[in-house]
Amino acid sequence: MQKRYQATTQYPLMSSSQKAAVSTQNPENWLIDVIKHLNHSVLEQNQVVTRANSSLCVLCKGSRFLCGKTRCPIMVKVNTFLKSVPLMDSQDIAGSSPPSVFIGRIGYPQVYIGPLVPPIQEDTGIYDLPEQWFGKSIDEIVGFRSMLIRGKHMVNVNKLHQAGKILDKTRELALVDNSVDTELNLTKKPQGSITLSDDVQPFGPSAPIRDLRVGNARYNDKIEKAYYDTDLGSINAVVDLYNKGVMVSKIQKAFSVGAFGVEKRRRLVPTRWSITAVDDIISKSLVAKVKTFPEINEYQVYESIYLDNIFEILLIPAQWSYESIEAWYPGTAWNPNGTSTAIYSDWEDNNGRTTYAAIGGCYYSARLAVCERLQKERRQATAIVLREARPGYIMPIGVWQVRENVRNAMHQQPYKFKTLAQSLQFIATRFEIPLQRWILQSELLKRTLFQRRISDFFTPKQDT
Repeated sequence: MQKRYQATTQYPLMSSSQKAAVSTQNPENWLIDVIKHLNHSVLEQNQVVTRANSSLCVLCKGSRFLCGKTRCPIMVKVNTFLKSVPLMDSQDIAGSSPPSVFIGRIGYPQVYIGPLVPPIQEDTGIYDLPEQWFGKSIDEIVGFRSMLIRGKHMVNVNKLHQAGKILDKTRELALVDNSVDTELNLTKKPQGSITLSDDVQPFGPSAPIRDLRVGNARYNDKIEKAYYDTDLGSINAVVDLYNKGVMVSKIQKAFSVGAFGVEKRRRLVPTRWSITAVDDIISKSLVAKVKTFPEINEYQVYESIYLDNIFEILLIPAQWSYESIEAWYPGTAWNPNGTSTAIYSDWEDNNGRTTYAAIGGCYYSARLAVCERLQKERRQATAIVLREARPGYIMPIGVWQVRENVRNAMHQQPYKFKTLAQSLQFIATRFEIPLQRWILQSELLKRTLFQRRISDFFTPKQDT
């Protein structure tokens, strides 16, 4: 039977006496009352906007944990945001960009673009470097994101020649290797948004750009070379940079600002799309190599546990095929109102796939991480990534978490088994969800368990 995780009764921001002092005259948006109590000036200066919805949040008010989570994600956002407010009391932001940029997708092809700049004069590289986030607490990660002030400038992704100086400087940041001094002049004080919904990833405050200046920057020489090669296709550029050791997240930023590809075809790519596109491009190139290697000769299970996400990666001795299965407990981001665990999955056979995976970007980020290990070992296998997202995973923080979690698993020594039954019995001890449900959801497990291969009909000749 599935375990029920006990929610603590800790209120993240206020003591019992403080909670009693908070007004509840506004049940449709209780968060305003909480913020008023904690920092009244934030609302008076219009530095934060709250958006209510009809979820359990209205009833819970951040303290009763009716959603089933172990902590209130909204209160985590509030706590982090209020800590950063004193640093954002100006229209002129001077700080060190990690470097970081953001390309929006709402209204495409007319989208907001711009830099992300924390009001801090120091090395801020880690603020937007997911490869170094594994092991950080969710509070630290929300803190990184919340401190990045986003400048907004609207452009047409198909008319880059008309975008002007702001795009040029934003693109420049995407090509830089280390944090760089940046001056961001806004038309008004940056404003944050706290939504009464736990499926909205944390973002810092934003405002329209009046002007943007970037200090002396040292470009990543490999990315710079690809940028100036206007005859090099974008796919080849991405794969070449990855093979040269450039971090995936840095490739994704440059890809999003249209830094790659034949000159006349270059376009801005919304950040969310560019992340998945680069994961897909790189993992496809790795799959092509993996398929040329001999199969593994034993069943292997790799494991990683982080932020209450449990990953078990099963490698089966067979030709390359791949499946990703995610189980979301009630109250988690993709199963907020469910009463039972929801499971989603998608897969590909040896020929790959031509449609976008139903479970989204996590499919491609996990595929990349699995193939990195297989290429290193110069072996191929059927790979099945199994994930339990439990109530401690209180908010979505990006597909990087899947890529780095699976990478961490694949860096460990695997558990090895002689049979599929043994490997599945081991996995069953790691999960709360019954093994039978995983098998029923999995296309590749059913094929492996219930379909016989032609080689099964032949027996080796006995010596006489």
